[in-house]
Amino acid sequence: MKSDYWNVSDEQVLEKTGQHIQHWIILLDSFDAADKKSNDVVAFLQQHKVPKYWARTITTLYLKQKED
Repeated sequence: MKSDYWNVSDEQVLEKTGQHIQHWIILLDSFDAADKKSNDVVAFLQQHKVPKYWARTITTLYLKQKED
């Protein structure tokens, strides 16, 4: 797996999840995802019908953005 697999386009996220990246960022902010374990964030996204791979990808993308 590429080390930067989280570096995906908005179009890819929309196609695979039905929502834009910004939608997921807002949802994760409201969940206080930056203060939670990544597995908990992935599980939260899966509750919103995000496939596991994409839940992990979005979680990593989100946490990487919060690091910057």
